[in-house]
Amino acid sequence: MYGLVDCNNFYASCERVFNPKLNKKPIVVLSNNDGCVIARSNEAKKLGIKMGEPAFKITSLIKKYNIEIFSTNFALYGDMSQRVMNIIADTIPQIEIYSIDEAFLDLHQFKNEELLKVGRYIREKILKYTGLPVSIGIGKTKTLSKVANHVSKKEPSYKGVFMVEDSNQDNILEKIPIEKIWGVGSKSKKFLYYHGIKTAKQLKESKLKWIRTHLSITGERMVKELQGISCHGIDLSSNSKKSICTSRTFGKMVTSYNDLSSSIAMYTVRCAEKLRMQHSSAMLAHIFISTNPFRKNGKQYINYKTIKFPIATHDTGEMLSYILKKLKAMYKEGYKYKKAGVIVSGIIPNSQVQCNIFDSVNRLKSSKLIGVVDKINKKLGRDSIRYASQGYYRKWKLKQERLSPCYTTRWEDLLTINID
Repeated sequence: MYGLVDCNNFYASCERVFNPKLNKKPIVVLSNNDGCVIARSNEAKKLGIKMGEPAFKITSLIKKYNIEIFSTNFALYGDMSQRVMNIIADTIPQIEIYSIDEAFLDLHQFKNEELLKVGRYIREKILKYTGLPVSIGIGKTKTLSKVANHVSKKEPSYKGVFMVEDSNQDNILEKIPIEKIWGVGSKSKKFLYYHGIKTAKQLKESKLKWIRTHLSITGERMVKELQGISCHGIDLSSNSKKSICTSRTFGKMVTSYNDLSSSIAMYTVRCAEKLRMQHSSAMLAHIFISTNPFRKNGKQYINYKTIKFPIATHDTGEMLSYILKKLKAMYKEGYKYKKAGVIVSGIIPNSQVQCNIFDSVNRLKSSKLIGVVDKINKKLGRDSIRYASQGYYRKWKLKQERLSPCYTTRWEDLLTINID
């Protein structure tokens, strides 16, 4: 048996944990530069606010219903996510972190009659230790656990925990539209609707040979999972990324080379930090700069370059030396830049880095220096020690006018309690 833990309205719930006045109020969280809606509370959903909707289009609704607006606070959300996953792992050692607010659980060590009790225990523990409400779905397969999770959210009587069993499976699947099934995209939905398959039960009863012919082996596995045949186990392998991207749309247009290089330097530093966190090195770096393509009255310029490092590296200083040199050749005066970014790829484990006999870099010395810098920054805060090319004045920084405090990751943002 498998379980799926899903945090309810995760971003909005994180904001409520530290500000109880937000309970039962409509909440909307905006994307980078406060552009579009990326998260909504149930109250905001009922007002008709859609995902991805530009913020300026809902100005009248915000005023009319006194909707609480927040800029994306990834420091807070990421830390709260880690706390939730740690709590789950204390009870269920074999978990697969599926996203920032979802995790699959391997529940095979428990008897069927114990599963709902286990689910309620995990839910109560997460709520007690973090204040975050979660929904838990349980089923024979990961797909059925997704279905059960959907039901647990829609039916308040289940109190956030539901299990799909042989006795109720067909009744449940009959009420689930196929677009709610894990793995059904827009194209497959259109195809299945055309052939009269509109519910999960109809999909489950489809002939496997026909499904495989038209929807490949992926579709066949999806149907088998609905039939209770497990095709996707818990993935316990390393989650090391194959490529890492750090990019931003600037809060204000950037025109000077110094401001542009400062942003690219910052993105390079972040990529290098992520490489070191997963004990990897990159063979390639890609940098891009772009004006705003939606401004028809302005001059347009886009440039993209690839850099191959002599030896795969995660050394921030080495990466900066190559990347900033390439940026200088890419930069053109007279343009208003709106976006820039750095992508590193060709990522391999540090143990597999191929050395070069002509390499002149003292990598042992560099490694020790980086290790000391990382330790200091971890203890005193990010960028306490930084490269000069990162700068301090960030004209290019994100527009985050409604950013909440980083309650759990910044000392000055810790909540204070007055005791009379």
